[in-house]
Amino acid sequence: MSHTTTSENSGTRDGLMGGGHGHSPDPHDDHASPIRTPKQLITVIIASFVLPVVIIILLVNFVAFGGKEGAGSDGMSPEAVAKRLQPVGTVELRDVSSPAAMRTGEQVYQAQCAACHATGAANAPKLGDAAAWAPRVATGFASLLNSAMKGKGAMAPQAGGDATDYEIARAVVYLANQGGGKFAEPAAPAAAASAPK
Repeated sequence: MSHTTTSENSGTRDGLMGGGHGHSPDPHDDHASPIRTPKQLITVIIASFVLPVVIIILLVNFVAFGGKEGAGSDGMSPEAVAKRLQPVGTVELRDVSSPAAMRTGEQVYQAQCAACHATGAANAPKLGDAAAWAPRVATGFASLLNSAMKGKGAMAPQAGGDATDYEIARAVVYLANQGGGKFAEPAAPAAAASAPK
């Protein structure tokens, strides 16, 4: 009898110590690995390399091919893109000797004369100020045109711009008539006279 007891005690002791053969480990053992076979180990190793690569590929596709519109912005709309791609400048070809291509007196005034004549800067007579224009209008159109063409005081020759003589004459008539003058529109230059032969 004592032999049976020893054997039971040794089996119990081996079971507690984990040294017995053929006994399954305790299912509640915290140190046990979930990988129990070589096949499971290979599967886990392959998955640990493949899964991150697949996730990276999916993220790259999402970023590269996903919607590009910013929150609250229409910067990528076809209209906005077309506006950004339009030419910076344009080229306008015109026959400068044609009266139809010439600017009006008011257009020349707005482009070149208004800087001083709208505000009275550098003692320039203001547009529409009859009292300031009366003595100048009394000198006549030829005198006013001469002052505009050659410059007077702070006003540069041809009023500092790139207008033709005819356009300057139209601007003089516009300014003087706004100040009380009664000058007629200057005659248009003959297109045939200025055409090259």
